[in-house]
Amino acid sequence: MPAAIYGSQSRHCGVASTRNSKSFAVRAYDLDATLASGQAFRWYHEEGSWVGVIGEHWVRLRSDRFFITAETAVPVQNWSWLVDYLQLELDLETVLLSFPTDEPMCAAVSACRGLRLLRQEPWECLASFILSSTKQIVQIQQIINCLCERYGDLVPTGAGAGPAYVFPTAARLARTTEAELRACKMGFRAPYLLATARAIAGREFELDRIAGLSLDLARIELMHLPGVGPKIADCVLLFAYGFQTAFPVDVWVRKALRQLYFPRRRVLPKRLQEFSATHFGAYAGYAQQYLFHYMRTQKKAPQAASKALNSNLRRT
Repeated sequence: MPAAIYGSQSRHCGVASTRNSKSFAVRAYDLDATLASGQAFRWYHEEGSWVGVIGEHWVRLRSDRFFITAETAVPVQNWSWLVDYLQLELDLETVLLSFPTDEPMCAAVSACRGLRLLRQEPWECLASFILSSTKQIVQIQQIINCLCERYGDLVPTGAGAGPAYVFPTAARLARTTEAELRACKMGFRAPYLLATARAIAGREFELDRIAGLSLDLARIELMHLPGVGPKIADCVLLFAYGFQTAFPVDVWVRKALRQLYFPRRRVLPKRLQEFSATHFGAYAGYAQQYLFHYMRTQKKAPQAASKALNSNLRRT
């Protein structure tokens, strides 16, 4: 996939670039599916664009078949933070070709082609998924929005945009109380978030260490944190650290595995875990996201899978 186009020659190459905006050449990038697929929770769709905050940058994103155009509130010289977050330099075809060519996976790819994984900041990703437990995406967004409004610093925004905030640091949340966090409607998750924030702020737990560990050790380390089980740990490892074989299993993925791969059979969780660890290849985490989004957005996944296979819709 073509890398983002940088520098003063951008206009010569057909890519518009100003101090506050930049267009990146893309191929098979479905921005809508990517930002709405349950990986991150701070994006809002407004009048044909996506608005959110990445680190300290307020950004508005628009996309078409060939470009993603980003607009910021303040001038930007180095756009690497956005390239990394959106994973613009990834060759998606390499990922898709690594998937098994079974019927369900072909259907998921056909229905969700262009879906990407984001690369998020570890603390924000960890805190967000602690807050995601047993909640729907809209509810998670509401909790996180409240948390950011109360404890995050304001960031400059573009014309016509409302106020926006950075995600509060672990140190800031460590100074709150459980009652204050519960006021953000996070319920039983409040003590987990507070204890985790205090562990990180007090350097009892160092998120920077996780990237240098093996997948299994990294998962074990994250699960030492309050409120972090295997599913949340794997979400953080996949969406923040880029462990491509991490395979988060939530209710939607469990449903996908049972309905699409083990229909009309009773299958134990251990068998599902063994299957997911061996069947989906080097980019298993990517395959998981395709199955997750497919099950959430398709009403008749098994029938669609059969039709997709018979129609040979897995095109490159």
